[in-house]
Amino acid sequence: MSAFPQEFVATLLPGAQDAAAFATLGSHDGNRSVTEEFLRMAQEAGGIGSFEWFPDTGRMVVSATYRRLWGLAPGVEVTADMLIGLTDERDRAKLGPQRMRDDNPLEYTEYRIRRADTGEMRWLARQGEVVTRAGEPRRYIGVSFDITGRKQTEQALRASQDRLAAIFGQASVGLSELDLTGRFRRVNGALCHMLGRTEDEMLGLHMDDIIHPDELEENRALVKRLVATGQPFTLEKRYFKPDGNWVWISSSMSRLDDEAGQPQALIAVKTDITERRRVEAALRDLNDTLEQRVGREIAERDKAEEALRQSQKMEAVGQLTGGVAHDFNNVLQIISGNLHLLQLQAGGDVMARKRLDMAIAAVERGARLSSQLLAFARRQPLQPVVSDLGRLVSRMDDLLRRTLGEAIEIVTVVGSGLWNTLVDPGQIENVILNLAINARDAMQGAGRLTIEVGNTVLDEYYVNNLLDVPSGQYVMLSVTDTGSGMTPEVLQRAFEPFFTTKREGEGTGLGLSMAYGFVKQSRGHIKIHSEVGQGTSIKIYLPRSHSEESHQPVREGREQELGGSETILVVEDDAGVRAVVLDMLAALGYRVLSAENGADAMELLKRQHVDLLFTDVVMPGALRSPELAVAAREMQPDIAVLFTSGYPQNAIVHGGRLDAGLELLSKPYRREDLARKLRHVFNNREQEIAARQRQLEAAVGLLPPQPPIDDKSLRVLVVEDNADSQAMVCELIGMLGHTVNGVCNGEEAWQLLQEHDVDVLFTDISLPGISGIDLARRVRESGRAVRVIFSTGYGKDALDQAGLHATVLRKPYDLMDLKAALDNS
Repeated sequence: MSAFPQEFVATLLPGAQDAAAFATLGSHDGNRSVTEEFLRMAQEAGGIGSFEWFPDTGRMVVSATYRRLWGLAPGVEVTADMLIGLTDERDRAKLGPQRMRDDNPLEYTEYRIRRADTGEMRWLARQGEVVTRAGEPRRYIGVSFDITGRKQTEQALRASQDRLAAIFGQASVGLSELDLTGRFRRVNGALCHMLGRTEDEMLGLHMDDIIHPDELEENRALVKRLVATGQPFTLEKRYFKPDGNWVWISSSMSRLDDEAGQPQALIAVKTDITERRRVEAALRDLNDTLEQRVGREIAERDKAEEALRQSQKMEAVGQLTGGVAHDFNNVLQIISGNLHLLQLQAGGDVMARKRLDMAIAAVERGARLSSQLLAFARRQPLQPVVSDLGRLVSRMDDLLRRTLGEAIEIVTVVGSGLWNTLVDPGQIENVILNLAINARDAMQGAGRLTIEVGNTVLDEYYVNNLLDVPSGQYVMLSVTDTGSGMTPEVLQRAFEPFFTTKREGEGTGLGLSMAYGFVKQSRGHIKIHSEVGQGTSIKIYLPRSHSEESHQPVREGREQELGGSETILVVEDDAGVRAVVLDMLAALGYRVLSAENGADAMELLKRQHVDLLFTDVVMPGALRSPELAVAAREMQPDIAVLFTSGYPQNAIVHGGRLDAGLELLSKPYRREDLARKLRHVFNNREQEIAARQRQLEAAVGLLPPQPPIDDKSLRVLVVEDNADSQAMVCELIGMLGHTVNGVCNGEEAWQLLQEHDVDVLFTDISLPGISGIDLARRVRESGRAVRVIFSTGYGKDALDQAGLHATVLRKPYDLMDLKAALDNS
């Protein structure tokens, strides 16, 4: 080590101050060897290795301590290239051979090495300088020492700081560091989001600048106490956001001190409590208005209880009516039928005919009473059609004037652009007539009656306090009189059955009850406005229909009672009714057969040809009337079916409406009603048979049989319970070049749809079991891309009410109609 200058060790070697002192002392004594030994001892004690580097040859002269730092054996020659190979690749650019262009290639640096003996990674620090002497090659001297411990400490410190920074930045609560004056000098993302500002906008901002004035003085006092005493505090206060809003914050502040206990900063933890404060305010308001709310709740409960009582009353009357209506109407039917038969035999006996007329009139009053009870209970079978109420009211003008008398002035007002509505025309006419008669009685035979029809909209606000009345567009029918009006007590009970203010014998008390039940069954709303001495206005709201008006034929005068020679099978479990009906049919010229139940009827159908099945809806036995009708059509496809009942329950009436495609004659009925209905059903049957025949003839004449199937061929599934109709439709569709399959009911159709791909479902609406509409709904809900064509004799009205979008092919149709439906479906 004689080549090492002593001043270099003293100035460049950290921790070698003592060695330099020894070296200086040695120079004064002139004893160089002693000085160098002191230097060696100092270097070993400090773990400092020294070296000389001769860049021209790459040779190095190193101390024993230097060898230990690198893990080099004592006898191994040390070169610069060897040390470069032991240095981590990331730090080789810091070594002297790579920095020869610098003024001092060996200026202070730190790098990683891998010890030659153990392969352990270590950190070394190195510093050196160039030594030049005249006549000698250039050389460098320097020292190295191990700094691995320091580096590990620094790395642990950085990791700890990074963790703290991550916790600070990612905390869900707002965190901030403020100086002792209250200015933000560090904030996290949660606080920035909470206050609606960026980090740059927050730093340097004083907290007093954004605190609500109402909490500012209290906050200042608490912060002053915190800085002075170190006592932390929590305060709920509002902070201003740049968008103009205030946010409620719960802020907990504490003081950060150094090791000497001197305050250095303020630490704040903030939580957004805006929602909690909003809920607390709402709760306070709730408590403040408790009395009013309790009053409203009691009123709403009373209203609901009243609605429940009314509903229970309606249901009780309905159950009572349903229990007696069937037997009561059967009794009336026996009496009525016999009276009409006796009329035929009375001949010219005037007194006998007069008594018979009186008895028949009494039967008709009993029938009306039963009908009104069914109407109030919402159990009468309705047959609604799309109607123009304005036109219907206008047609009633003559009838109303004859009924009310000349002393009643009738004013009719029909609004322009009147919407259509779906309603049973006969029933709404009865309602109008009953309301007009009630008005006449209230006006004591003289006054003004105003009937108004117009469009209106019931909004959400209006229907909010009503039960089962949806908002939307309605057609309003108003009947207003100038009569005596009603007291509040009478008004409250006006719709109750059998309630009346008339003298005994002047009314049944069922007029308004029937109107109420009919309107509710028609999915409408009825309201009475009345003032004593001013008059009464009754308003009926019926839902708007977007379909076109159905034009019903108007009968002029009394139709001739026509009979026939067809064979009719009567199925009736009541022996008295059965006997009367058989006599009435025989008197009309029909050939009649009878059965007590469905099983007996099936036996007769196997042996006898029958043109029409005339069956009661409610019958004992396993075979129900609708099922009997289906079975009869399977055995005799051209058979017509007419149902009769005094109370059809839910067998063929659903939602208060007669099932599509069915014919019903309600009991009790007159002889002329029976005769007219039978001819109507027979005429319909003849039209269907003739239409099928024309279609077959047209198909044979228009198209050659079985054309080749091209790429436009469709896979069509036909669902038709009438075997002849099904065969005809399948044949026609096949002639049009499509692949076709036919089934008799919805269940079989659904099974086929599950197993095979189908392009078009061609179905009748009225089917045994699953109806055509329900089958189409199943197909839609399953997500299958199947087009639907409904074949029906009732047009689009029923489908519009069902809410289905499908092609409608109205019976009877010809081949071109069928082709157009398949092409456009």
